[in-house]
Amino acid sequence: MLYDPAFYLVAVPAVLIFGISKGGFGGGLGIAAVPLMALAVSPAVAAGILLPLLMLMDAIGVWAYRRRFDRRIISSMLPGALAGIAVASLAFHYLNDDLIRVLLGLIATGFAADYFLRDKGAAAPRPHAPKRAAFWGGIAGFTSTVAHSGGPPANIYLLPLKLDKTLFVGSMIVLFALINAAKVVPYWLLGLFSPANLWASLVLAPVAAFGMLAGIWLHDKVNQLLFYRLCYGFVLLTGLKLIYDGVV
Repeated sequence: MLYDPAFYLVAVPAVLIFGISKGGFGGGLGIAAVPLMALAVSPAVAAGILLPLLMLMDAIGVWAYRRRFDRRIISSMLPGALAGIAVASLAFHYLNDDLIRVLLGLIATGFAADYFLRDKGAAAPRPHAPKRAAFWGGIAGFTSTVAHSGGPPANIYLLPLKLDKTLFVGSMIVLFALINAAKVVPYWLLGLFSPANLWASLVLAPVAAFGMLAGIWLHDKVNQLLFYRLCYGFVLLTGLKLIYDGVV
């Protein structure tokens, strides 16, 4: 893998897209990273390579947004996320990856399509609801453990709140920094941190850092209305990609 040009042909764009999306736009397109890398390696290997890279991105993002996140939202979503991580870790080797992709894709696509068809830009912000936050946090923790695809479920809860765009991205980054840290022990127990995987993570680390910094830079260049339209558009595109991957 480390000497295979085909691996880097898909891994470098996957990590770069994940970093830019995570650093500037809430991580919507990051869901495409594991399927893209799975063109060269197995989804489990891709997940193992990506987790250290995501933690590097998290460290950069937490520093950049350290004063701009909503503690109430994180404290409501995190318990559900930890439960989702536990369930996914126990069921990891028994899950049908394609079924999960299709179900998650249908949810994400329906959510984004509803926004564009109903002009949700004019709708009032939805109030914070701890129970609903815990539910979507659980789905995010589960899908994040399976394929680092926790972004769309978290977006389904967070986007309708219509937070300030920086507060939204900061909350996503801090939430997933905690989720990714909680995944380290399960991933180690599942054998996903092989020496080859860790070497691949080390080689790709500069790409991850560059992508994250580029996303943070782009965040301030996009106005709030366009920002939200881009976020919903990313969720729609990734939902369609998941359905395609699951069916094909």
